[in-house]
Amino acid sequence: MSSDNRLIYLPLGGAGEIGMNAYVYGYGPAENERYILVDLGVTFPDMDTTPGVDLIFADIAWLADRADRLDAIFITHAHEDHVGALGHLWPRLKAPIYTRKFTGNIAARKLDERGLDGSMINIVEPWPAKTKVGEMTVSFLPISHSIPESSALVIDTPAGRIVHTGDFKLDQSPIVGEPFDPVLWGEIANSGVKVLTCDSTNVFSPKPGRSEATLAPAITQLVKGAGGMVVATTFASNIARLKTLAEAGQAAGRSIVLLGRAMRRMVEAGIQSGVLTDFPTVVSPEDAKTIPRENLVLLVTGSQGERRAAAAQLSRGKFLGLELAEGDLFLFSSKTIPGNEREVLRIVNNLSEKNVDVVDDGADLYHVSGHANRPDLEQMHDIMRAKMVIPMHGEHRHLREHMRLAQSKGMESALAVNGTMLDITGDAPRVCGYVETGRLYLDGSVQIGALDGIVRDRIRMALNGMVTVTLIIDEDDEPLGEPWVELKGIAEIGRSNAPVVEVLEHDLTQLVNRMDDKTLADDDKIEEALRRRVRQTTQDEIGKKVEVQVIVSRLMA
Repeated sequence: MSSDNRLIYLPLGGAGEIGMNAYVYGYGPAENERYILVDLGVTFPDMDTTPGVDLIFADIAWLADRADRLDAIFITHAHEDHVGALGHLWPRLKAPIYTRKFTGNIAARKLDERGLDGSMINIVEPWPAKTKVGEMTVSFLPISHSIPESSALVIDTPAGRIVHTGDFKLDQSPIVGEPFDPVLWGEIANSGVKVLTCDSTNVFSPKPGRSEATLAPAITQLVKGAGGMVVATTFASNIARLKTLAEAGQAAGRSIVLLGRAMRRMVEAGIQSGVLTDFPTVVSPEDAKTIPRENLVLLVTGSQGERRAAAAQLSRGKFLGLELAEGDLFLFSSKTIPGNEREVLRIVNNLSEKNVDVVDDGADLYHVSGHANRPDLEQMHDIMRAKMVIPMHGEHRHLREHMRLAQSKGMESALAVNGTMLDITGDAPRVCGYVETGRLYLDGSVQIGALDGIVRDRIRMALNGMVTVTLIIDEDDEPLGEPWVELKGIAEIGRSNAPVVEVLEHDLTQLVNRMDDKTLADDDKIEEALRRRVRQTTQDEIGKKVEVQVIVSRLMA
């Protein structure tokens, strides 16, 4: 290994947050390394901080500027926070894509949706198969998670071996997908692991994780004991859970219905790629309307309260002709992701108003996490015996606690949030630089920057309301009539008990009548004066300084 070369790790997303995963590894001369990118995911907006936004991506500008040195993109698994941005951001990178079969099926759909050629995806076999890219050799190492064919990456470089765990749990009976094989992982470790880049999501969960297989008895008993229709929601990507729920319905003599595009897409991908077998027969929503409701199990999207998903629509009324009624059972076979509590609670209350019985995972019977708990992380550390552990996939508090855990076991570690470049060439990680990172928003059909001000303006309008003032100036720089005002999102009657529009128009007319010739000849001065007066008047009338749009139109001679 040349002393002029270095090995680096750089998270662009997923470190200091949960979601939007994008991790860069590089090897070569400093500032001129060749790179690989691991995962390219999304995170999801909320109405409080990103109203109207459809999806959120990592800002990949730094990597896009160096795309000629990006040798490959590797996708560890098919969750949206790891593959969801592929179709949106790949045109800026144009590097070969490598995945396993099931993930490739989902990734190809992402590209197809954006009018890109899904055939550019390279489907590779798991370990011991190897993919050589530049001076790195990469292998997909099977690991259990809540979606099939999740894989860690074994990245061999001239500076040593990296194991990037991706999302994982230590499940030796996962229902669908490959079980965790500690013997195989031990063999990987025997060759020496320099860096373990490791999932941190559940570092605060003190008990060992449970297997997916432990859920079937409780779910089956619940469905068999239900009197009316049963509706269950979980993450659409968790096709092992979907199979357990469907088999519970089948055991109770019920017909199974899949509701929601993502639910159907995941089941189809599982069957097409061969990872999902013997899934119970499903009936269409149209056929379900002819079946007695006590003989139905609906598996629906929307476990996190998404307003347009099947669960939310059923809670509000009908969905594809199907409707909930008193005595039905609704099961949340999922955990609520922090930040989604209000949306989920809205569904629960809607269901309560319909006298539907809601069962969640408060008793820890109907859901298990797809991420390793603290004892499982320790077990992974013990198996890998890495020189250093780099925590990833977690909020700042998760990364910090995982770093402490690794250090308590005698391993070198460092906390690297998005934009922090680590030099991992030596025996301990060392911060060697910072790059500009941030977020991109998909807003309708266009991408905008988080700092562009568009979403900020949208929030301000939502919080404060909007006043539009229009004034026409004739060719002699004289007002043509009085200013007129339109209100959006503002109370019509103010403190003076008069219509706010009339108060504003009166004040603005007086202001315009007092303007001198110099001001009336300058549109910028007119706009600033009108804006200031609107904000003063609305503060007096409604207690808010509103957002103001001023339109000055001039008639030309």
